[in-house]
Amino acid sequence: MTEREKGAISKDNTQLRDSSAKIIFDDPILCAQFLRDYVDIPLLHNVQPEDIEDETERFVHMFTEERDSDVVKKIRIKEEKTPFYIVSLIEHKSYVDYNVTMQIFRYMAFIWEDYEKEQERMRHGISKTKDFRYPPVLPIVYYEGIGKWTAPISLHERILLSDTLGEYIPDYRCIMVQLNEYTNGRLMEKADELSLIMMLNKLHGSEDFAALQSEVPSEYLEKVTAQTPEYLLGIIGQIVEILLAKLSVPMDEARRFADQVKERKVGELFANFKGYDVQEVRRIAREEGEKAGKKVGEKIGEKIGEKIGEKKGLAALVRSLKVFLPDFENVYSAVIKNEEYAGCTREEVMKYY
Repeated sequence: MTEREKGAISKDNTQLRDSSAKIIFDDPILCAQFLRDYVDIPLLHNVQPEDIEDETERFVHMFTEERDSDVVKKIRIKEEKTPFYIVSLIEHKSYVDYNVTMQIFRYMAFIWEDYEKEQERMRHGISKTKDFRYPPVLPIVYYEGIGKWTAPISLHERILLSDTLGEYIPDYRCIMVQLNEYTNGRLMEKADELSLIMMLNKLHGSEDFAALQSEVPSEYLEKVTAQTPEYLLGIIGQIVEILLAKLSVPMDEARRFADQVKERKVGELFANFKGYDVQEVRRIAREEGEKAGKKVGEKIGEKIGEKIGEKKGLAALVRSLKVFLPDFENVYSAVIKNEEYAGCTREEVMKYY
């Protein structure tokens, strides 16, 4: 495994570790699959991993902390013998970015300026000659959010009076790739590692696992990963672990499922996942609380027992919810929705949290 391949599995920036989209674009095999299968441009239909050169570090100073999942790839088209620059903005949040077209426009202008300077260093005055041309920059937005993308994808839509001034105002359109527009059936037609990852990235709750299990045969999963390189299995395993963590699956359980991928047991992945039902957790916690209250009540009297039982029940409920919900606000909200604990204060819940 090369240093680059190892780097795809272990990243220094914690935010990058949380971005499965960043992982996809960092890997040349997955990136090539994406360009061939999801970007409808004939020039890219035969792109191979060796044709892709990552230039993100060269332009990293353009990116803000909020956009540290953006990447810049130089794609070499063999037939054209032309460097084909791709600016890819990865949106993996649940909301859209309404200023993405202007952000990409800045990137494009900077890339062209950098190209001009590079060519001028090799041959002074070349940019002023008649035949000098700038490389094409292909703007791609890959959106993984749950809802539909509603932001403008053309620059004109962000510029006042562009409908009146038209030809005098610069314009371009982003290529939108929305994950939520792809059914599992369409993804299965691709029959590659990226299609599997994209199916995983579509999961937003434990109930989605059951649906995916019914739609995707285990034989398909095993076939897709039969020839997958070991390092790429590691990447898919990492994405599985990230996904399950977002679903509040306990860490040791998430790692166990990730290990199944690395061991080429992908076919068993969905079959063995039972999911985590928060409502069931609440019911079990209430029962535990009631049992604890009764035991105490038998020893020190009915009234005192009822009071302590109430607190024991609240403690058990809070402890259980804490395992499956991401933060205190979610736990508190779940507690007060329960009729038995609707009157609990934030301080009471925090005590047991």
